[in-house]
Amino acid sequence: MKTVTWLNLPSLSLSVRALFTGYLLVAGLGLLMAGGQIMLTHGMADGKFGLSVNDIVYSYYGNRTGSKLESKLNGSMSDKATPQEKLILIKWARDGAPAAEWEPTIKPIVEAKCAMCHAHMPGLPNVAKLEVMQPIAEVDHGAEVGSLTRVSHIHLFGIAFIFFFIGLIFSMAVGFPKWVKALLIFTPFAFLIVDIASWWLTKLNPNFAYLVIVGGFGYSMASAVMMFTSLYQMWVMPWRGQGSDENTWTDKAD
Repeated sequence: MKTVTWLNLPSLSLSVRALFTGYLLVAGLGLLMAGGQIMLTHGMADGKFGLSVNDIVYSYYGNRTGSKLESKLNGSMSDKATPQEKLILIKWARDGAPAAEWEPTIKPIVEAKCAMCHAHMPGLPNVAKLEVMQPIAEVDHGAEVGSLTRVSHIHLFGIAFIFFFIGLIFSMAVGFPKWVKALLIFTPFAFLIVDIASWWLTKLNPNFAYLVIVGGFGYSMASAVMMFTSLYQMWVMPWRGQGSDENTWTDKAD
């Protein structure tokens, strides 16, 4: 059975198309920036550029052969200190971060190479203090439960709103079987759940790190398909005479 849709992307008014296009462009740029932020925060966890399974494991499960301090010095912070300074800091951490060595040996290095950012930027731990540095020098168990909870609820609420409006716009697309359209709209939400759940699973077992990549890739691809399809149907199809002069479109049957 075929149904007639009165509200569809090719037949939208110019103002509504401009509204939807602005949102899709900004949302798309936001998703790209999110990808860049992931590369900067997690992509150097193993000391190599580019996101890998090891980066995911070190970020959530931790590198339990060493401390967070050692992981940072060999990873994203590797260019902030000389090899000799890094060796001193790592040895201090492996020796149990003794307080006796803090003032004469460790603190001068930290103040010269780390405190310029960590002591003045909100959200960063003030590593110029011994009581802050000692936990960082302990064995790296990855993301803390409190931090993981905070980031999880922010992602679930925030990204769900993005997918809702992308899906709402795409729901007005024409030429798709109903089940295909419904599946595409639901897919980003499903992969978002997989992505967030895999953070917690990886915290427990590093073998789940692959799911983090699967979840992020899945919702990114589904969102990209819906956004590009929506933009094509709003601008290219009317330009080719397939939309603005027609009052109705007929969706394909289930």
